[in-house]
Amino acid sequence: MGNLIKVLTRDIDNNAGNFFLDFENAQPTEAERQLWEQVSKVLEEAMSILQDLQSYSGAGEAIRQAIQQPNDERVQEKAWNAVVPLVGKLKKFYEFSLKLEGTLHGLLGFLTSARCSPTQHLEQEQALARQFAEILHFTLRFDELKMTNPAIQNDFSYYRRTLSRMRINNLATEEENEVNNELANRMSLFYANATPMLKTLSDATTKFVSDNTDLPIENTTDCLSTMASVCKVMLETPEYRSRFASDETVLFCLRVMVGVIILYDYVHPAGAFVKSSKIDMKGCIKVLRDEPPNRVEGLLNALRYTTKHLNDDTTSKQIKNMLHV
Repeated sequence: MGNLIKVLTRDIDNNAGNFFLDFENAQPTEAERQLWEQVSKVLEEAMSILQDLQSYSGAGEAIRQAIQQPNDERVQEKAWNAVVPLVGKLKKFYEFSLKLEGTLHGLLGFLTSARCSPTQHLEQEQALARQFAEILHFTLRFDELKMTNPAIQNDFSYYRRTLSRMRINNLATEEENEVNNELANRMSLFYANATPMLKTLSDATTKFVSDNTDLPIENTTDCLSTMASVCKVMLETPEYRSRFASDETVLFCLRVMVGVIILYDYVHPAGAFVKSSKIDMKGCIKVLRDEPPNRVEGLLNALRYTTKHLNDDTTSKQIKNMLHV
């Protein structure tokens, strides 16, 4: 993203505030370091997860052969042997979602504490703010890849059907399979969602707020709305955008902006789309629609189909029209 980028935003007290938010080069302070190192390990694993998902090709041909030749044991065994390691990968993805939930709680605890305002948190704890952004970026990227890969659902459905048949015919015990029936049920709920990682983060953010009743909800929602504002300003201001080191940074900011909007919409009682929202939804949607459609359609769909309050009566017709709802 180049060197430090100066982003104009407003503080929660409506005082103009200037701060530099450096998504690329921010280094942790001593106060941040312990948590930063923990989150760094999770983010390293996140990159590995994305690589595995991107290269996930599925066992479609072997499954087709097995369905067409149900009485050929050799063909059935070949399909099963093709699917089992793939389901092992799907298990790894699912287990990582649980790890991500705990990581998000740690970051939110740090970035929303009462010791300073949300804007001051983002200004002073930029390394953790950057990691929070990277989690959101990973989440949207994971879901984009999952939605465009039907092999994931097909492989897992075949695995569950075959596992059930094997159990009925006493051909296998629960212990013999890496993914037993109970775990398969939980994984099925996860993968049935169009955007499973985003749902994980939304649920985790909601749980964070409900678990921390001593923390004003505004601490969390203002952190999210400030992050959305920062991303919007960087994207819509040519001076800042011209400093991006690569086009990937544009996508990074777009995903982060959409991610925090969705989290805000789940956590804030009135949501992100009401007139009183601290997120400039019209401005954010305009930023998205100014991009080439093929690069933002998944993000627009995330706003259309994974937010909580878009279809409420309190959402203006203009916003609904902008999203073609």
